Amino acid sequence: MSLLDHLNLGHGFRRYFRIDAAVDEGLQDEVFRIRHEVYCKDLGFEPIRADGRETDAYDGRSIHCLLRTVDAPHQPVGCARVVLTDPLDRSALLPFERACAETLDRTIIDPAALPRHRIGEVSRLAVHRTYRRRKGEERSSVNNIDDGDFGTKEQPRFPYIPVGLYMGTIAVAARQGIDTLFVLTEPRLASHFAKLGVRITRIGGPIEHRGTRIPSMIDVHDVIDNMRTLMKPLWREVVAEIERSFEMAER
Repeated sequence: MSLLDHLNLGHGFRRYFRIDAAVDEGLQDEVFRIRHEVYCKDLGFEPIRADGRETDAYDGRSIHCLLRTVDAPHQPVGCARVVLTDPLDRSALLPFERACAETLDRTIIDPAALPRHRIGEVSRLAVHRTYRRRKGEERSSVNNIDDGDFGTKEQPRFPYIPVGLYMGTIAVAARQGIDTLFVLTEPRLASHFAKLGVRITRIGGPIEHRGTRIPSMIDVHDVIDNMRTLMKPLWREVVAEIERSFEMAER
């Protein structure tokens, strides 16, 4: 990554990647195929599907993000989704509410007491194996972030893939009027995202879910309002691309 890319993360992002809200069947199919490659073939978290697509009951009320290379034919890189509450049954639980029913600390936050149309959950983050080759991450569905991802003063770099996917979900959440996003995170993720000015708050004890996971929450407006100056060009680029994909779908 060049020094210019490091100084303007928006420039660096659009040089290598594009991100879309997968709001049409073609893009959603790419999302489900990435998930099948990662969750079924690579990690064995889910059974192999005959159609090569990994889906579940929550996809029907989710908005998906798809990260691809900017150069045609736009090779798929990774995906994530924002699971929305059921508009016909606001009492229907989000996935983490089921998985963490016994470990949530409801003195910090009680999801059941929040306006249900203002909450969502980030899940099914997956990065294609081609872009997930770092030693020690063979059993992880997405690149983790550590100090080495930022390089050195002489050779700066930036973890565009995981950060771009998370920013995509935040952009989707803001567009949908969601105030609070919940996520099951790896224990060290919150501290690494704090380096970027993104506060992830732990809201309960760990569970075993494809490894140790911590129930956490992200205040969407806090992230946007308190974003570090370095991150703002990247954020603007992600928002513009997410908005563009919605607009194209609505034509």
